[in-house]
Amino acid sequence: MTPGLWRTLGEQAPVWPGRNWPLGATWSSESTNFAVHSPAASAVWLCLFDDEAGERRLPLTEQSLGIWHGAVPDVAPGTRYGFRVEGPWQPEEGLRFDPDTLLLDPYGLAVAGTEDDAHSVVVDPAFDWGDDVAMRRRWRDTVIYELHVKGFTKLHDRVPPELRGTYAGLGHPVVTQYLQDLGVTAVELLPVQQFFSEPALLERGSVNYWGYNPISYFAPDASYSSSGDRGGQVSEFKQMVRSLHAAGIEVILDVVYNHTAEAGAEGPTYSFRGLDDRGFYRRVPTSEGYDDTYWDVTGCGNTVNTEDPLALRLILDSLRYWVTEMHVDGFRFDLMSALTRTAGSDGIPVDMACKLLIAIGQDPVLRHVKLIAEPWDTSMDGYLVGGMPPPWVEWNDQYRDTIRDFWRGRSDGLHSVATRLAGSSDLYADDGRSAYNSVNFITAHDGFTVRDLVSYDAKHNEANGEDNRDGTDDNRSWNHGVEGETSDPEVVALRRRQAANLMATLCLSNGVPMLTAGDERGRTQRGNNNAYCQDNEISWVDWRAEDAWLDVYEVTRAALRLRREHHALRQRHWFEGRPAIVGGPKDLAWLHPSGREMTDEDWHDSSLRTIGMFVSGKPLREPGPRGEQQIDTSFLIWFHAGAEAVEVHLPDNDWVHAGSVVLSTDPGLPGGTEVAVGAVLSIGARSVVVMQETDT
Repeated sequence: MTPGLWRTLGEQAPVWPGRNWPLGATWSSESTNFAVHSPAASAVWLCLFDDEAGERRLPLTEQSLGIWHGAVPDVAPGTRYGFRVEGPWQPEEGLRFDPDTLLLDPYGLAVAGTEDDAHSVVVDPAFDWGDDVAMRRRWRDTVIYELHVKGFTKLHDRVPPELRGTYAGLGHPVVTQYLQDLGVTAVELLPVQQFFSEPALLERGSVNYWGYNPISYFAPDASYSSSGDRGGQVSEFKQMVRSLHAAGIEVILDVVYNHTAEAGAEGPTYSFRGLDDRGFYRRVPTSEGYDDTYWDVTGCGNTVNTEDPLALRLILDSLRYWVTEMHVDGFRFDLMSALTRTAGSDGIPVDMACKLLIAIGQDPVLRHVKLIAEPWDTSMDGYLVGGMPPPWVEWNDQYRDTIRDFWRGRSDGLHSVATRLAGSSDLYADDGRSAYNSVNFITAHDGFTVRDLVSYDAKHNEANGEDNRDGTDDNRSWNHGVEGETSDPEVVALRRRQAANLMATLCLSNGVPMLTAGDERGRTQRGNNNAYCQDNEISWVDWRAEDAWLDVYEVTRAALRLRREHHALRQRHWFEGRPAIVGGPKDLAWLHPSGREMTDEDWHDSSLRTIGMFVSGKPLREPGPRGEQQIDTSFLIWFHAGAEAVEVHLPDNDWVHAGSVVLSTDPGLPGGTEVAVGAVLSIGARSVVVMQETDT
């Protein structure tokens, strides 16, 4: 008989049998049901903690299908709990049971404490969502803004001090109004699932600021909560989502299901390793099966085994929870390639027909939300840009690299530039996908900001404490003559124009634009291109920055407004380079500065730094919602990356009409300038000029 279970006939037991579903702690006014998966354990204890850290241990005596479960009456929301598990200690077999280690609940809805004293928390999920519903905004109408919950408002002088750096701060009206005014339709939040910092970082007095080190896939990270860590973080997160939705802004989560904070075999044990190490983590394949070494294509010590039924179930349950209970609108999957691995004769290859992709594609909840893949991992064979199946969209790093090279004058020909501007058909058109399968970006959290991209030739990561060895050396950046910040007015003016060029190009390219928070305001990380451990002003958005780079902000805002107001600049159908109707203009034409269309020879002219992009709106190739023909204005956009001014000739034909400049980074050719058919214009060095046809 298990100790503590002796009782008289008819006496109520301290732990009722409960049920084996749902996993985790399910609260009700009568009792809280606890269920945890640990198939190889010999005993599991539920540990409840009071406010004085007193621990009450209750054995879970019921087990079915590898799940230990029981219901405990009179457990209040906010109660801290964990599990202790007994079983064999055979690490070489993937058995790492140690009852002296308190384990977090993999399905826990909240976490209290830090790495040294963490507990799961019982949560009452009730929340008044009011009339909040999913927006289901189409990809072509989406503008993503990648941000860090803490870093975006930590220095915001118009957010109340007690809310800065929190979920509540991000949902504050002054923040949502700013995002609306800029033209953002979705925020993509760096990881908010509960994460812990790596021991090596803590030892040198640092932390994992980005959060790519998860430990609880259902719990919003408590460090971003102004409401405490006893469940208040859950309701505060929900209120943030509701406030953003009310402002017309969707919420996308950056999720890290490819690895956990437990790291390699010598790493800490917080949860999964102590419950089911053998099932949850992949092992290195051998001719005899698998050895005791963790298989790592994440660079973080372990890789989650999505072929294991319970690991796969946890990921799917977690995703559905964030959609149905937390009302988020989509996910960006970190290192997606690591999750698509299936065991085979040649190791663990990438498999586009893996269980996870099939399950998500068949799921009635998940298949309708926004799904973004970071289509690579740390291995060479994991690079899958252009290879993810529908309905996935992808971070397109080929767009990033091509556009960076163009504006720093390193392009080896304009063909690849035009391909990226038009939606990367080479990657997405051959299997029925659209340009909106490409998430275009110039910068992201990982790498230089736009300001640093035009201010540094090399990374400066000394503050990270890794002797500047960390972070990529392939930045494709240019300091414009001076390394780092300078007071030289000519250099500063050129950098700001180049930053505006990059932002305008991003906003006007076909595909889904993703901006990085603060780029439009000149945010700098002082040359640090790997600020993952910088929880300080290196990483935070500085709302006090010098005039907030207002010229760059205004160009970004204007470009997003043009995109929003004109279907011609966000067409769903691929451009075909021919008329949409008989006798009409080409839907897309590429112009040489001389005014003629680009020739094969022009495309391979490595000295050419100027290209004109004519986009017709008369009519659009795409029909309206009732099949009607749609009409919009037409645009001619000049991208000039040359170091000297260039004369461009406006063609005199039936499809280019008179118009005016509606956006320009050239001070000598301001907005409002009238443009006549056949005119010759001088465009200043390194400039974007957008000409809009006058309605006729």
